[in-house]
Amino acid sequence: MSKLKPKKVLVTVSNDLSTDNRVDRTCKLLVESGYDVQLLGRLRKTSKPLLERNYECKRLNLFFDKGALFYAEMNVRFFIFLLSSRCDILFSNDLDTLPANYLASIFKKKTSLIYDSHELFTEAPELEGRFVKKIWERIEKMIFPKLNHIITVNDSIAEIFEEKYKRPIIVIRNVSEKFNWNELKTKSELGIPEDKNLIIVQGSGLNIDRGLEEAILAMQYTENAVLLIVGDGDVIPNAKEMVKAQQLESKVLFFGKRPYKELMQFTRHASIGLALDKPKSLNYRFALPNKLFDYIQANTVVLCSNLIEIKKIVEKYNIGVSINEISPESIAKSINDLLSNKDKLNQLKENCKIAAEIENWENEKVKLKMLLEQVVAN
Repeated sequence: MSKLKPKKVLVTVSNDLSTDNRVDRTCKLLVESGYDVQLLGRLRKTSKPLLERNYECKRLNLFFDKGALFYAEMNVRFFIFLLSSRCDILFSNDLDTLPANYLASIFKKKTSLIYDSHELFTEAPELEGRFVKKIWERIEKMIFPKLNHIITVNDSIAEIFEEKYKRPIIVIRNVSEKFNWNELKTKSELGIPEDKNLIIVQGSGLNIDRGLEEAILAMQYTENAVLLIVGDGDVIPNAKEMVKAQQLESKVLFFGKRPYKELMQFTRHASIGLALDKPKSLNYRFALPNKLFDYIQANTVVLCSNLIEIKKIVEKYNIGVSINEISPESIAKSINDLLSNKDKLNQLKENCKIAAEIENWENEKVKLKMLLEQVVAN
């Protein structure tokens, strides 16, 4: 008698798969739960080869790279791929992949659809005041009320969706896995200063209104400290120009996008991690960035903006300080105060260790396992 094939899950995301740790964690859990997993994304000119994973990855080479034509082409290509592939569950990440997945789920009647909204997509600052925002709002309004299995990243966003669409939402936060520090590289091996206090801002979404420019200018007023920028985003070219113009090359160092394990090596050596999103859009106002949980796992003290979800975690475990004003002077004062009070800094680091035992993916993924059991049962 032939063995039954495991249920197959097709996971889609609009990025190039290189640095999306939430999606990677989801795929690894699906494999761990006995599913055959294929992750579908796109290939860009700047994409680096993917590290080996325990699930299949496919990146489509699209003609358009951004704008309305990119989203249209991507969804058409995704729809064709999904429709022609064997699958039992479609797993759509964010609104920009939802049209293809929803249409495919209609044609593949026995296929379940899980939707994971990583943010308030329609409230992203990049869409503010643009006609394309109305298009995405219309798409969300048409599809969202018809979905049965919906995930999002924090309580604030879940409450907004529940109020707007009257659908139950499961909160699965973007928390980090427990990290193995047995193979920690030295500062010298990473190419970072050995005789300075290190401040870090990290991640793949270093974009507008996330406080990077103010953090750079703050370094003019700090003593014996260096800012490490490990990641990439829209503001990086301008940030590099700013560093050059202010002659801060010795106090602000750029390390670009790094694989997650290497990124965490930098984070571990930093005394303070920055999470300075500004409340200029609803999307940022209710943000709970994964860098916050990376800082916790690395025992790196947090300096954050006064945003609801971030501040809630920082105050719950007493792992850092929040500031009301995102200005170079305010950031520099908080950095200097923390670095000059070693007892307080060490206590906050110890509190991070406690938080790391609670705020980790090993605990959070239980909710995703329960959802998968529910989907299969239906």
